[in-house]
Amino acid sequence: MNPPSLHLAGIGIPTITLILLLIIGLLAQRKRYQALAAEHRTLLQEKEAALGFVQNVGSVFADAETVEMNQLLERVLHYAVRTCKAGSGAIYLRDNQKKTLSARALSGVMPPLFEVEPTALQVGSDTTQQLHTLLTEKTLALGETLIGEVALKGNSEHIYDAEMDVRVPQTPIEFLRIRTLLLVPMRFGDDVIGVMILANRTGNSRFANSDLNLAQALAAQASVPIHYAGLQEALEQKRQLDRDMQIARQIQHSLLPQSLPWLPTVDVAGFNHPALDIGGDYYDVIEIDEKHIGLVIADVSGKGIGGALMMAVCRSVLQANAQNEYDPASMLTSLNQTLSVNLAEDMFISMLYMVLNTETHLLSYARAGHEAPLILHKDTTEMDRQETAGIAIGLIDTPTFSSITETRNVQLKSGDLVVTYTDGITEAMNEQNQEWGLSQLIESIQTHQKDTASDLLDHIEADVLSFVGNTPQYDDMTMLAIQIR
Repeated sequence: MNPPSLHLAGIGIPTITLILLLIIGLLAQRKRYQALAAEHRTLLQEKEAALGFVQNVGSVFADAETVEMNQLLERVLHYAVRTCKAGSGAIYLRDNQKKTLSARALSGVMPPLFEVEPTALQVGSDTTQQLHTLLTEKTLALGETLIGEVALKGNSEHIYDAEMDVRVPQTPIEFLRIRTLLLVPMRFGDDVIGVMILANRTGNSRFANSDLNLAQALAAQASVPIHYAGLQEALEQKRQLDRDMQIARQIQHSLLPQSLPWLPTVDVAGFNHPALDIGGDYYDVIEIDEKHIGLVIADVSGKGIGGALMMAVCRSVLQANAQNEYDPASMLTSLNQTLSVNLAEDMFISMLYMVLNTETHLLSYARAGHEAPLILHKDTTEMDRQETAGIAIGLIDTPTFSSITETRNVQLKSGDLVVTYTDGITEAMNEQNQEWGLSQLIESIQTHQKDTASDLLDHIEADVLSFVGNTPQYDDMTMLAIQIR
């Protein structure tokens, strides 16, 4: 018997094969169509995002010229986070002078892109505030961390899978884990002025190239107004500094004696020649009692209002304590004890304090890191410049200060001359970067020693100003002279 023929409803094998091939082709075509449709939808979404970016970005910078820097940065960052659907973000700006970067704007819970000590961040109710403080207080050098690398090289970084990138620090704290990352340089001309960072796209998805493109476009748009806002910020800081300097000058001027007491047996004179910057020079003559005067010349290390205010405090304490203290070393020790707690770490006061008996003409003095007085006796041409031990106020504890500081007594006679000065005198600089120096000061004193104290200082001031010419000086010149009649 012959086997039956293979038919399907009268359709032969070749026909079935053809139909199957057609079905497979249609399925493949459908799959390609679905892929093209998905790609088309993605392109439409990107197009819509781009159009939305173009339409909305103008509002971000509409009044940029009138907006304060921090507000502008927050506005730019908020728009970038929203447009790229990021979980958090930050903008770091560059300090060209220091060659560092610092976080100037933060959005969301921005994970740190630098190593953090385990104890620096504790999970709790104030974690967000801890994180904000940690990020804003940390400065990064150019080339340090991914942020520093982007600022240094000027290239964007699209880190699709941050958990696999060894350059991205990770943390066991779940909500601070970094999964995906965008870092975009902000340029003005050829210079990178900052870096914009976007972290962890919402929904646990990864940043796409379209997100990178949008972030780069926004960074390019934002760089110009941010640059000019930086210039405006620097200008305002300069204006504030000028205002502070003016206030400091007024304070400093108010500390100086408007007139010095007239004494029948002693001729006293002083001057202060202010520099361009505000120093903390101070001199004064204090009437202790009917036969004793206190003479002080000092220089506070701090500049500006801080230095001026500290000198004001010093003056108040000095005048209050002078009425009960005749020993200069004890006076300086008392000042160190009172002022040390109020002085900043980088601030100290050098001081020379003297007490003169206007009847016996016995001069007692002690130094706190200040230049020793120059004493010229009438009956000799030799300059007496004996330095006593002493260290500036505010540098060491009071017991040690007391053990170091010592008082020296000098018997003066009629015609003897005592000259004190701050380092602005001896360190005055001319156009050739030469200092006037101690030898020039001594020569000027010896030349004019027969003048009155006031005329002597006038001549010395004229000599030093003639030496420096038009060269700007950055330290005050202050002198105090005492001549026994």
